[in-house]
Amino acid sequence: MVVLDATILLLLLRPESGVPLDAAGRPVDHAPARVDFLIRELEKQGSRILIPTPALSEVLVRAGATASQQIIDAISRRPVFRIEAFDTRAAIEVAAMTRSALDSKSKKGASDSTWAKIKYDRQIVAIARVNQASAIYSDDRDIRSIAAQADIGVIGLADLQLPPEAAQHELPLIRSSE
Repeated sequence: MVVLDATILLLLLRPESGVPLDAAGRPVDHAPARVDFLIRELEKQGSRILIPTPALSEVLVRAGATASQQIIDAISRRPVFRIEAFDTRAAIEVAAMTRSALDSKSKKGASDSTWAKIKYDRQIVAIARVNQASAIYSDDRDIRSIAAQADIGVIGLADLQLPPEAAQHELPLIRSSE
């Protein structure tokens, strides 16, 4: 079982929404194709993909009512996906994460993000942890940091495999002069 965060989910559902940057500051090439290929491969393997409600909320915030319903419908039609709520177990997990950060004298941990963002990110990681996810797919550095403390691996967009059709490069044709 794996988890998608908002950036990866947004690329899957609304590929025109923009592409995250790689470590060198360039847009990740073939980003929507990478995400689509990941979903196809996970589906073939019989894996489950959790979509935490806080991540879903981030995706829906600018979608509008009609588009939001279309997104929910698209997710619901595919059995590989399961929307997972922030429940009591996840709340207990977030409380433990926050308590640990407070004990180290910084409720935000090493992050310089807003407190609201950190709370959302902790919710996403907590949902992943209580559901025993093996990985979170995300390009968010706060998710990466929080997940590391929870012993959950994070896989970035640039780390995803290219589908075979995108991995093949076009060969320049050399024409002989006549």
